[in-house]
Amino acid sequence: MKIYTKTGDKGMTSLIGGKRVPKNSARLESYGTIDELNSFLGMIRSFPLEQVIAEELVEIQSRLFDVGGNLATDPEASANLKVPIGVTEEDIALLENGIDRMDAEVPPMKYFVLPGGNQCVSFCHMARTICRRAERRILDLAAETEVDGSVMKYVNRLSDYLFILARKIAYDSGCEEMKWVPRK
Repeated sequence: MKIYTKTGDKGMTSLIGGKRVPKNSARLESYGTIDELNSFLGMIRSFPLEQVIAEELVEIQSRLFDVGGNLATDPEASANLKVPIGVTEEDIALLENGIDRMDAEVPPMKYFVLPGGNQCVSFCHMARTICRRAERRILDLAAETEVDGSVMKYVNRLSDYLFILARKIAYDSGCEEMKWVPRK
């Protein structure tokens, strides 16, 4: 399999199913942002992490490939294709269980925190904001065509997971969370 095909040189690409679309379409923006998020999760995994978190992140990255495949599928051709599943309620439950577990291990949140801390915490916050952008791009796509509701739910829950992951890593590494102090 060649890495380059030259078929996208004029700004078009093929969806799963063969339909050609512009590379800046809502569909491409949605799964391209999922791909960007997945890369950031790989960067987070390059840091020393608790085994359970490292394993969850590998699982999440795999599910993000499923999400991307689901979003990259031409809905008009999907009846004739084996459409990527995307995500299931069990995948969403994995995120919720991780959120609950980590939230129980950090002090209760009493104020908004400024993103930052150490490098890993900062990457978690960056991944969270990319996840929120992915969610917005998926909503743009949903305004044009039907999008699997479980995909939207998963991405929404994933941003919550990444927020509490940032808090957990900050807490475990002794990084002080900086309180946001609004102007009066």
